[in-house]
Amino acid sequence: MARDTSLFSGRPSELIGRQVAGYRIEREIGRGGMAVVYRARDLRLERTVALKLLAPELARNDTFRLRFTHESRAAAAIDHPHIVPVYEAGETDGVLYIAMRYVEGSDLRHLLDRRGPLAPSAALRIAAQVASALDAAHEHGLVHRDVKPGNILVARGTDSDHPEHAYLTDFGLTKKSLSLTGFTSVGQFVGTLDYVAPEQISGRPVDGRCDVYGFACVVYESLAGRPPFRRDDDMALLWAHQYDEPPPLTEFRPDLAPDTDAVFARAMAKSPDDRHDSCRAFVTALRTATTGETPLDHPPTEVARQVAEEPPQSPPRWAEPVFRPPDPLR
Repeated sequence: MARDTSLFSGRPSELIGRQVAGYRIEREIGRGGMAVVYRARDLRLERTVALKLLAPELARNDTFRLRFTHESRAAAAIDHPHIVPVYEAGETDGVLYIAMRYVEGSDLRHLLDRRGPLAPSAALRIAAQVASALDAAHEHGLVHRDVKPGNILVARGTDSDHPEHAYLTDFGLTKKSLSLTGFTSVGQFVGTLDYVAPEQISGRPVDGRCDVYGFACVVYESLAGRPPFRRDDDMALLWAHQYDEPPPLTEFRPDLAPDTDAVFARAMAKSPDDRHDSCRAFVTALRTATTGETPLDHPPTEVARQVAEEPPQSPPRWAEPVFRPPDPLR
């Protein structure tokens, strides 16, 4: 099977129908600078998965390969309803791969491109789900570092009160909290420029507040129909993230309350110390500014208290039915 060492030597379409690490590739569903994602069939368990194949130069870097293995395992250990489960991660014939649950639906990038700005109610529903996923990752010592619309999958929800179910994905290329660089060991920047935090750009230590910044940029775009900063070239965009104040959201959405601008100004503060402490805190502040409603604190139920006291377990994950996103979002 030596021929598989050249999985990336031809066009990605040439992999259709081929078998990689027990998965038969069916079609391409996404790509980025460091990986291609395919819909594939798990031949052992007879289920559909999303199979991400990383560029081969990453596997050739020992430091990256060890980090990838460690963090993929850490991500797989997070059992959260809004994080795409990782089924398996490994290396086969010089290619790193991750097998994840296949989510039938769309990502937020395509939804925004197709429909434009979201209604505040829809943006808040999706934001609350993604915030809970990010905070859960931070509690496990993981910083996503590349929160963007393309990494937020939106599937059909369960009922009229929950019309969407959002998933956060792409934890296979994260870095542990307080990592010392904004670049991978092979010199590639981790993060997308429209949503990158100032401390990532300058190479300062990062923690969960880095994701608060990127997440706030994504929610801003969900409501404004454009990211907070637009510049003619990449260097100017990086400069803006480090030194310029984002334009008030109400310039693009005058229907929103003026207090909304202050919430985003704090979430996108240049210094991490000036931001909200968590993604949930940001969404809570945004909901209060947008709707005037303050969430009521309530004591935990007996079940919640019992779960909190029990040691964490890792139950097996089984494939679950997924659905197409609602049309239109409300």
